[in-house]
Amino acid sequence: MTTNATRTDRWSTLDFGPPPSGLEEPDSPVLVDDLDEGRVALITLNRPHADNAITTEMGARLTEIVETIATRTAVRAVILTGAGERAFSVGSDLRQRKNMTKEDWLRQRQDFDRTLYTVRQLRKPIFAAVNGTAYGGGCELAQSTDFIIAAENATFGQPEAMLGLAAGGGSPALLPRLLPPGRALQMLMTGDPITAQEAHRLGMVNELHPQDELLEAARRIATKIASNSPTAVQAVKRAVQLGEGQPIEQAIAIMMDMHWRSAVHPDRVEGIGAFNEGREPTFKDADY
Repeated sequence: MTTNATRTDRWSTLDFGPPPSGLEEPDSPVLVDDLDEGRVALITLNRPHADNAITTEMGARLTEIVETIATRTAVRAVILTGAGERAFSVGSDLRQRKNMTKEDWLRQRQDFDRTLYTVRQLRKPIFAAVNGTAYGGGCELAQSTDFIIAAENATFGQPEAMLGLAAGGGSPALLPRLLPPGRALQMLMTGDPITAQEAHRLGMVNELHPQDELLEAARRIATKIASNSPTAVQAVKRAVQLGEGQPIEQAIAIMMDMHWRSAVHPDRVEGIGAFNEGREPTFKDADY
């Protein structure tokens, strides 16, 4: 039995299509730049011609960069963004996946799982500056960071169910923590995206900025974080991560463990001394 192809508006709400073929790929699918004298790392997904769709090569390069940053004690904050004006990332490159065997697909899935895990487990603060469309794995990548700021033209969506997939990059677990659970389920079940304004209203996005001001806003936030004690910042991040979902007294016990680590650290003496003397503190790189 054959079926006749029919025209459809099914994909019109997504505002993107398969990446074009035949275009020259950049030298590197992911870029990393040092800002604020090396205390801030800016990671840029760098396939703007394909709406920063994630290939196997891009995922591997992103994993490598984040793992390297994890060992660089001088880096105190990380910004993750996309190249170009259209997209943060539209998720997995469906043109690359078109002719994959089942084994190829599962291997790539394992590689992508490692990438997202590496981002989620980074001890240093990392946040997403979503400069445009964030769909599928791109949206899940943003959700895997500590928080999100976005351009006013950004959109967020999980269209996997429209393609015959259950979302598998974290959103069924992460999205209901960022949005009201019912709204998260509606996104996951319908595939319909939400605007940056709605994401901000519901608490998924911390701040909205005009697109041409987004990166500067991200740099201000990262520089502010980097000016604080990296030991204290990493400790409080760990307290939030480990305490989430725990009974309240268990979460407080985790918090106190992290607090006491900072209380006996030299940064505590330096920070209080700087406050009393009205000067800028000089905090050392994190040592744990």
